[in-house]
Parts: sequence; structure tokens; C-alpha cells
Amino acid sequence: MDVESEIGIRLTESCAMDPPSSVSGFYFGSPQSKYFTVGKIMKDQVAALAKTSKQDFTDVERWLQPNLGY
Repeated sequence: MDVESEIGIRLTESCAMDPPSSVSGFYFGSPQSKYFTVGKIMKDQVAALAKTSKQDFTDVERWLQPNLGY
């Protein structure tokens, strides 16, 4: 398939995918599956993320808008 030259992914000696951001897996769905979402993000969490990432609070809030709980 010549995967390495086609999409730039190779296997290491230990059969790990390189680059590390490459992902592979089997995914199965089932009507009996129960899916969940992460809880809503509150303002104090947005402030903490903005502070630790040295980003503007308004920008972080805009990026997280679909997940905000306020």
C-alpha cells in the first residue's frame, strides 16, 4: 500500500505508529450502547484555563461556547 509515502505514517520497531499523533483502531456501534458527554464548563474553569494557557478570557470563552454552563 506504500502508506509511508502516501500519507506519511510509518511503524516503529515496536510497531507504534509514527508520527505519534497518528491514530488507528476499530470502532463499533451498538443500539445498546450508552454514550455520555462531559459536563458543562463553568466560568471559574474558563478563567483557570485562560490563566494557565496565557490566553485572553474572551477568546477562551468563545472557543468553548458550545460547552459553557453559564
